[in-house]
Amino acid sequence: MSTTILLIRHGETDWNMTGRWQGHTDVPLNAIGLQQAELVASRLAQEGRRFDAIYSSDLARAYETARAIGAAVKVAVQLLPSLREIDLGTWSGLTYEEIKTKFPDEIALLDQNIDIPRGGGESLGALRTRVVETVTALGHHHQGQTLALVTHGGCIRMLLAHADNYAGDGFKRFPHIGNTSISVIEVNGNHWTLSLVNDMSHLTATNEAELISAPPDDAEQPAL
Repeated sequence: MSTTILLIRHGETDWNMTGRWQGHTDVPLNAIGLQQAELVASRLAQEGRRFDAIYSSDLARAYETARAIGAAVKVAVQLLPSLREIDLGTWSGLTYEEIKTKFPDEIALLDQNIDIPRGGGESLGALRTRVVETVTALGHHHQGQTLALVTHGGCIRMLLAHADNYAGDGFKRFPHIGNTSISVIEVNGNHWTLSLVNDMSHLTATNEAELISAPPDDAEQPAL
């Protein structure tokens, strides 16, 4: 039996707005991010979504988003540290331009498609292994159920790439994963399928451009 999993990215932070790579740094939602969290929560409740469990990264920007969703659909949120964003090590808090200036040798390797640990933290391959193993285990534990996972752009890209049978760089395959966007995968053991990517209709329906004005959080030159 397959498990339906909604992958929901956290709302906006100030570091998203300024292009600072976040990684494991615990940056909270800003005012727009809190609005976005309420909008996605309201959407899921209005659609009558029923979740057997909600899991969230333990970083504040994800947990604050998950808490709004959990309150709206009346399901407790369980924290899962393995859903954290990629570990960016010493790069966390820097913009891409700052990283290029301070770490030119490492950036040169990335430009050659060499998957080094970012800032001495994690490589994309390590991130992909971590999140795929986590979701595979959740799918096995919750067979036939529906889950919401509130996580980060990098994690979602890796999971979508796996579901899409894409062996390359998930950041290039899915270049934009918006704040509070919803993507959906079906997990049945080692067989994954992709049914929805980066749905932000709960934001665009408001016709408030500021709610979707932040730059991409996790492109190859992002604020992760």
